[in-house]
Amino acid sequence: MLTFPVLVYLMCVASSLACTGLLIRSYRRNRTALLLWSALGFVALSFNNLFLFVDAVVPDIDFLMARHLSALAAIVILLYGFIWEVD
Repeated sequence: MLTFPVLVYLMCVASSLACTGLLIRSYRRNRTALLLWSALGFVALSFNNLFLFVDAVVPDIDFLMARHLSALAAIVILLYGFIWEVD
């Protein structure tokens, strides 16, 4: 049975995947560089939420390093897109 925190983590995965899908769809229509970098950043954030969900469901495996690396990748991607690719 799912506990409340696990359910919240699952909803976080779903919402970040939905945001990723919407950003990718918007990028395919407009071809704006900022939308591309935001979509790629949200892909990394979706992996971060997925690792958090799996870490909560399977307590035997530690995904702390994967969570930190995916969060770092998301931050780097978003910073690059916001700083160097904005017109």
